[in-house]
Amino acid sequence: MSFPFTETILRPKIVLREFSEGTNEEELVWHQDREDRKIKIIEANGWKLQMDNQLPVLLEENKIYTIPAYEFHRVIKGTGKLVVLIEKA
Repeated sequence: MSFPFTETILRPKIVLREFSEGTNEEELVWHQDREDRKIKIIEANGWKLQMDNQLPVLLEENKIYTIPAYEFHRVIKGTGKLVVLIEKA
């Protein structure tokens, strides 16, 4: 399976994920994760997070977002790259 990002494993359950400026918007699909996640935004460049049944919110650098397990969500492309630090429960 191909993903629209590159990922570096820093420690067990902690990864650095980068979506490039050239990411194809069609690859940014609604999905669920199997575990709770805390997402710290390192670089945002106008990217947004949309949770199920909610309006998209602009991602803010250095802010932490919580995504509960099995809740549908997606990211919406901004103007540059998106870099996030993910801590999986």
